[in-house]
Amino acid sequence: MSLKVNEIYYSIQGESSFSGLPCIFIRLTYCNLRCSYCDTEYAFYEGKNFEINQIIKKVNSFKCNLVEITGGEPLLQNDCIKLIKELEKNKKRVLIETGGSLTIKKISKKTHIILDLKCPSSKMEHKNLWDNLNYIKKTDEVKFVIGNKSDYNWSKKIIKKYNLENKCLILMSPVFGEIDNKKIIDWILKDNLNVRFQIQLHKKIWDKDKKGV
Repeated sequence: MSLKVNEIYYSIQGESSFSGLPCIFIRLTYCNLRCSYCDTEYAFYEGKNFEINQIIKKVNSFKCNLVEITGGEPLLQNDCIKLIKELEKNKKRVLIETGGSLTIKKISKKTHIILDLKCPSSKMEHKNLWDNLNYIKKTDEVKFVIGNKSDYNWSKKIIKKYNLENKCLILMSPVFGEIDNKKIIDWILKDNLNVRFQIQLHKKIWDKDKKGV
């Protein structure tokens, strides 16, 4: 059982409801999407093969119980599901961030899913697998990355259509450097939308292109 891993590092969570907490990140290689605003293109192909026991050993070298599996698109590699199970056997609190184009059905019920639904400006809207919203748990999160007003209006329609306010936590993030944060906040407040606005905290602390943070 092996996976191609781009990087494993210890930092703080920059996004989600876990923002600000110490976290170990496992970034897996490969992605089936090509979002217009992608900030991790280096994970498309770069990486080294690791046995799952090697990944667990590396994770256990850090004194932290919160672990996020990310990418790229982590679910492209079949052994990602096995990795999650092994991490949870090691009593880790596991988060997984996925682009929403591959099924989340097989993910452990203990795992905290952050499902990134692709808005129109990403150019990947057609890749959203809507069936995933049948498997979202109350404790999971759905994220919309907003690049303009059209993305925001689209997100509102999706939230209503799939009754997301009653299904899970909803996140809204700006495309970094593309839209004024205040614009999105004003829209949210005007519409009294029950969502959590967030920024990529790590890009405010470190250089926006810095790896391993």
